[in-house]
Amino acid sequence: MIKQYETVFIATPVLSETQMKEAVAKYVSLIKDNGGEVVYEEDWGLKQLAYPIQHKTSGFYYLIEY
Repeated sequence: MIKQYETVFIATPVLSETQMKEAVAKYVSLIKDNGGEVVYEEDWGLKQLAYPIQHKTSGFYYLIEY
């Protein structure tokens, strides 16, 4: 039986679209380099945070299932 995991990460809202794609590519390559297989990815976009983190009230959400 293969275990399945999911990770949702929040990136700072000051990143450009290109920088956000680079950050996602780093996470995906980290998973693949360690023997994982990415099953599903979903960009949830810019959303409001429930509470401020480092004085920021929004962030880019991204889901990866592996």
